[in-house]
Amino acid sequence: MTATAASSATVVKQNATIPIALTAPNETGVAPLPGPIANPAKLANKMGVLTVSPEEGVIGTEIAISGNGLPPNANVELTWSTAKVTWLVGAAADTVNYLGTQTTDLAVVLATVTTNASGALSTQIKAPDDFGGIHNIYAVVKGSEIAHGGFVTSRTVSITPTSGPIGTPITVTYSGLGASEYTGGASLLYDNHYVGELMANWTRGVATATIRASGPVGTHTIQIGNAISYLYLNVPQSPIPYTNGATATFTVTADDGPPPAVIDWPASVTPTLKEITTLDEGGLGVSSKAKTSISSSKGPDGTNVTVTASKLPSNATATLQWASVVGNRVNCKSTCWSFVTQPLTTITPTGKALTAALTVPDGLGGWHVVQVVQRGKVVAQVPFYVEESIVGQGVSSITVTEGQPFTIQVEGVGWTQLDNTVAVDYNNSYIGYGCGFNSNGDVVLNLIATGSPGTQLIDLYPMLYSLSPSFADTPYGMVPILTYAQDDPALALGYQLGAMRFAITVVN
Repeated sequence: MTATAASSATVVKQNATIPIALTAPNETGVAPLPGPIANPAKLANKMGVLTVSPEEGVIGTEIAISGNGLPPNANVELTWSTAKVTWLVGAAADTVNYLGTQTTDLAVVLATVTTNASGALSTQIKAPDDFGGIHNIYAVVKGSEIAHGGFVTSRTVSITPTSGPIGTPITVTYSGLGASEYTGGASLLYDNHYVGELMANWTRGVATATIRASGPVGTHTIQIGNAISYLYLNVPQSPIPYTNGATATFTVTADDGPPPAVIDWPASVTPTLKEITTLDEGGLGVSSKAKTSISSSKGPDGTNVTVTASKLPSNATATLQWASVVGNRVNCKSTCWSFVTQPLTTITPTGKALTAALTVPDGLGGWHVVQVVQRGKVVAQVPFYVEESIVGQGVSSITVTEGQPFTIQVEGVGWTQLDNTVAVDYNNSYIGYGCGFNSNGDVVLNLIATGSPGTQLIDLYPMLYSLSPSFADTPYGMVPILTYAQDDPALALGYQLGAMRFAITVVN
């Protein structure tokens, strides 16, 4: 979303229950498809065998492929089955709903080889950077799949660094996640405490998450494995026994005191879905030629911005107003929220143009619009994204005794299923969530101090709210999204949802 976006375009009314398959934003470090997309092919009446050795391994494994009894002196395409995976949402003027994921199966060409005069082929390839799990390999001649083999891409886990004081950021990389619902998620545990969920839909099987080392001083165990939200503990007995996980250790070396409260933002990417919430169609004349721009398109409550408008219908007095919504999702069955507007300033245009200095009001986070109203009609509008922010130092008391209540306060929490909640970890253990819709974006978390004397960590992560309204086939909901920086559907709609990091000191 650019600061100079025109505001006179007609907004197409959307139904937030109709799935939209999101286009993945352009993110760095994501592997492309492992080859060009193969032309459609049909199974031959008689299927030969491709010998694949080894039949299982990690990305980069040297694979030998051979076959006999094929057409002599024939050009053969070796195809590899893979997929594209994305998130589904329903987007409307007043909300965004989370509707699950979508997988599109396809095949790519890994190599082209020629059989010898006896109809034999032999070649070597490397297991490509791709989703994990079972991959079919076909020998294709003139649009016909005449021989078949397969390879299973298994998973790898790495962490870095492996030691440091309390609060050290630990990067966990889990490669080889699959393209299906049951293989596309992972669970992370820290000393047998559930931290959150990892996904790799847009990153093609590579999930990267950053957690913080929590105490006490000594060795701690990080476990990661296949999951839809929570860890699948008997994977070897499951229909997907190849979805292996691993454990690693991290050594906490010292307690250097509580680090300051910060927000770890995801990388800024260009949104791929134009529908933006709170673009209220009602009152915006489709024939209006007015345009408006804003000096900054995002920021927290209280951000100072300058709005300019030109080509207004007249020099009539203009009111600039803030468009938002009010309501909640609790027991939501009919009309649960509605548009509201808040006057910001009144100004008389000069030459059908105006410039106004405004302050973003306190309230809900997410996408809003500043509207220009003349003679009771919206003639122009421009979007602004309200970011989440930490109130004060984030905690009401930095030093507390064990068992003492304390609070954390944040603002700018939104109202859609993508941003209306924050998931809370205490010392890498998921304890619950807070919601900001009914409280107009303000979230005060009432917590209890626990743990031995020293630094205790509290981390707030984005979460996919999948309760009210609820939809079928919406996995990974109601838990911390540890891969928020690369694989969160909110990124495609221009949302910036980060991990909010806090710390307290517990004393006797």
